[in-house]
Amino acid sequence: MQTHLSKICRLAFALAFLLMAGPDVFAQSSDQKTNLQIYGSALQYKGDITGDDEFGDLEWGGGISLNRYLSPSFDAGLHLTYGSTEDTGIGSMAGSMFDAQMGTAMLGLRLKMYGTILKEDAFIGPYLQIAGGGAWAKTDATRADGTMQQDDKFFTTAARGGAGIRFRFSDAVSAFVETNYMIIGQDKIDGYDVGDNDRFLMHNVGLGFNLGKAKDTDGDGVPDRRDDCPDTPTGVQVDKRGCPVDTDGDGVPDYQDECPSEAGVANLNGCPDRDGDGVADKNDQCPDEAGTAATNGCPDSDNDGVADAQDKCPDTPAGVQVGPDGCPVDSDGDGVPDNEDACPNSAGTAETKGCPELDEATLKLIEEKVRFEFDRARVQDSYKQLLDSITVALQKYPDHVLLIKGHADHIGSEEYNQALSERRAEAVKEYLIQQGVQNPDRLVTKGYGETQPLVKVNERLSRRRTEKQRAQNRRVGFEMNTPDMQLNME
Repeated sequence: MQTHLSKICRLAFALAFLLMAGPDVFAQSSDQKTNLQIYGSALQYKGDITGDDEFGDLEWGGGISLNRYLSPSFDAGLHLTYGSTEDTGIGSMAGSMFDAQMGTAMLGLRLKMYGTILKEDAFIGPYLQIAGGGAWAKTDATRADGTMQQDDKFFTTAARGGAGIRFRFSDAVSAFVETNYMIIGQDKIDGYDVGDNDRFLMHNVGLGFNLGKAKDTDGDGVPDRRDDCPDTPTGVQVDKRGCPVDTDGDGVPDYQDECPSEAGVANLNGCPDRDGDGVADKNDQCPDEAGTAATNGCPDSDNDGVADAQDKCPDTPAGVQVGPDGCPVDSDGDGVPDNEDACPNSAGTAETKGCPELDEATLKLIEEKVRFEFDRARVQDSYKQLLDSITVALQKYPDHVLLIKGHADHIGSEEYNQALSERRAEAVKEYLIQQGVQNPDRLVTKGYGETQPLVKVNERLSRRRTEKQRAQNRRVGFEMNTPDMQLNME
């Protein structure tokens, strides 16, 4: 018996080694679908010499099983057992006895309660099973009449059914205990072949080993089947559900949480924000008063980017550029802030909205007129010196606007004279631009046609008699004023 048991052990270890050598092939439950069981067995005989009404004493053996996961409800298995059984007759069978060794090889189907009624990874997992196959036996028997049969060997069919409980210790290791009722296709293991076929109770106790590795796409140690976060980045610490650890429970995993020990908000990378101003407390210079990001979390009543505590002008209108003190910028230092200064780059006075007043020479210069030939819009050479002087004046007053006003005499239609006056104003503007006027956008032109004559002309007189008066009316005049466009456009 010891020799046979040692053979079973060697066979079991060899099979386990071969199965583990190919871990990618095998795997049990829905993750690791192949399971190797090694167990001890106890057989109890029931047959002719016991009167077919009770089972005999326990006799020991062992076995191995290789089970394959089919579904949450079923496993298939190959079961190999070897053991001994013996018994002595009583009553009318006194003097009868036998001593036999028996091995079985069966294919079975297991109905699992775990995976259906219970969770697949429950600690306790009941199951039912059936199996069928063949049995080999060798028996030495002595009948009550002294007849002996020695080394009687035979092969026969065998079937069994039973129930068991699996105890799960980890993904890889479990224990089990089960009892099966087995019947073989012969009735001569006890030396008698006169009644029902011999039957046995087979009790198995052993260990099961799930082989291979469960699929774990993100390599976090939690199989995909149980992984609620199957795309966790490599190297991130996870909990038993396979999700990144979140120590403070704020919904931001530790590997993304800049404040992993303090519950915070997601949009601040897991850091708290007591005053709810969108600035994390760790960066908030005023963590108990709502402020702005621009002021490091401190209040800024006028939203000018300067915290109220440092703002000397806390009521600055929205959109106004301010300095470090929170007051509007005054680029030219004339005491008129840029947002109120019509000439922010030229020092002026409050009365002139921050613009410099025109000097006498400039005032006199813009009173001059540029005259034009009849029906012409060409700047005559005699007036170019005047326009050059105006160019210099515009450089002196870079923030002022020049209105260029074109006029015509009454000869021709009103529509023609309107267009002619506009062309004359544009001709003067083009000349000033050619002379290098800075910021030419401040040159504004307007044509007035024949509507604003300097000299009244008697239209009933001939052209020759009115030429001198009409020449006074063919002109371009000027108005120079501040950029707030307070110009006489009438």
